Amino acid sequence: MSRRRKTVVAVGSAIALFGGGVAVAEAHNNRIGGKEVRVMLPAGQSNPAIAQGVGTGHEVAIYTSSGLGPGALNPGAPANSPERFTDPAMTAGAEGVSVTEAQALVVLKAIQDNLKAAGLTPADVITMKCYLMKPPGAATADYAGWNRAYRQFFANIDLQTRKPVPVPMGTSPAKPPLLANNARPARATMEVASLAVPGWLVEVEVTAAYPKGRR
Repeated sequence: MSRRRKTVVAVGSAIALFGGGVAVAEAHNNRIGGKEVRVMLPAGQSNPAIAQGVGTGHEVAIYTSSGLGPGALNPGAPANSPERFTDPAMTAGAEGVSVTEAQALVVLKAIQDNLKAAGLTPADVITMKCYLMKPPGAATADYAGWNRAYRQFFANIDLQTRKPVPVPMGTSPAKPPLLANNARPARATMEVASLAVPGWLVEVEVTAAYPKGRR
């Protein structure tokens, strides 16, 4: 057996996202710097949202973020309300944007900035966990709104054509994503009873692998 060990991260929520049953996976080998990153993706899909698992070789330098929530960027909304933690500038011109979606956009932009400060980009992300609370009056968390926001920053380049895939914001027609990014991290999304800050509906943490030369 090779001396190179791999760590494989499996994500149970992939089944729910890709449909019932166990999806057959195809391995797509990438490299971050000089290290192999093997991403398991559903077979026959040219633009899947997430990986079913990610394997990395040994001695890969890893960055792990804390859980990040949205900043209070909408001072016109009441304090501690979900709307307070949105950024109207990010959704300007879009119709039908849910508050979870709007908060998620703020969180994912904060993650992009956080990664930049650590010498990384969203393209280096290999795993992600998202915690959602249901909006006031809703029966469940807004997974659809979260997934729309996620596609604005991740998994929006077609694997066959290598071109960015238009992404909808709210109910508006699909447009080019806010950030063109081929990365498809292994991901888990779960509904939780509460988050640390009153008004938060979204909190996200990521793990990223440093490319060689950016450690």
